[in-house]
Amino acid sequence: MPLIWCSISAHGFGHAAQIVPVLNELGKQVRDLTAILRTTVPSWFFEPRLQIPWQSSHAVQDIGCIQQGPLTIDVPRTWAAYRSFHENWHAKVQTEAALIRAAAPVFVLSDISHLAIAAGAEARVPALGLGSLSWDLVLANYIGNDPETEQGVMDRIREAYEKAVGFIRVTPGLPMKAFHHVHDVGPIGAPAEPQSASLRSALGASESDCVVLVGFGGIQLETLPFDKLDSMAPFRFIVGGPVPPGLTRVVSTEALPFSFRTVLASVDLIMTKPGYGTIVEAVALQKPVVYVRRYNFADEQSLVDYLHRYGRGTELAADDFVAGRWSTILSTAWTSASPAQAPPPLSGAAEAARLLAEYF
Repeated sequence: MPLIWCSISAHGFGHAAQIVPVLNELGKQVRDLTAILRTTVPSWFFEPRLQIPWQSSHAVQDIGCIQQGPLTIDVPRTWAAYRSFHENWHAKVQTEAALIRAAAPVFVLSDISHLAIAAGAEARVPALGLGSLSWDLVLANYIGNDPETEQGVMDRIREAYEKAVGFIRVTPGLPMKAFHHVHDVGPIGAPAEPQSASLRSALGASESDCVVLVGFGGIQLETLPFDKLDSMAPFRFIVGGPVPPGLTRVVSTEALPFSFRTVLASVDLIMTKPGYGTIVEAVALQKPVVYVRRYNFADEQSLVDYLHRYGRGTELAADDFVAGRWSTILSTAWTSASPAQAPPPLSGAAEAARLLAEYF
């Protein structure tokens, strides 16, 4: 029974959302394929999505970034976490390599842990990266307080990445200079079938209401201006996490009988930060997007460019987001015209699977 070792970053759910469609497509090409998911992404994320047999192996694979909510990177804590993660680095690589050796996978697939790639190389198992970014490129934006130490962290990450036999870069993706062999594939996404009428009925929304999903990825918003949202007709809001009692125009995703993916496919408008999965699926679904930028995250500009080229994007300033000054921008986005250029097909998962199938 062929096995692959999948190392998945738990910095939000975007990395898991990229790798799952690839595994599903690969399962169509490789009979009896199974996967070990080496990650701290919770199993409930994979259960409704992953179609091949799999088992979870709970372990921290990388740091990503330490965040205060979805919009703010805690730079000092991020560097401190990387320094801690790299303590006893060689022993950590050896331990991971021993586990990989014992499992005897055909290859290691990493989105986008440098530990997994270093360990795969140590175990003499082909290790490949997959994704739209790499952590050395993300960290390059935050060098400042201790340049020598911080550069040393980035060098260690790049040294590990260089041991990969290849990198599958999904569209839109950053230049992956740390990898020797880069294979480009199309966008990866797996949008759900819209159930707009059922969602509107569950909300009690009228035909004139605009249903807005406020979804900022796997890192939850700590606060929202609920009092302003509840008086912001004609908009109705679906948000992650708890909602104060007594609101009539705001509801939690947890109170609805739909998956997050179905909600995303069924709303009239999406408010989010520029994150890979939400942007690519919103473009594929031709949903208008109001986005709030961080301006210091590596792949943000490439996603904004993709959104404006193929989709319907409108920016909301971070200060206006926090203050609840949403109404004008939401109205502008809701009535925005469709782009002249059709979005590219979501071909990346099938293309990546064809590349990976060669290892069998």
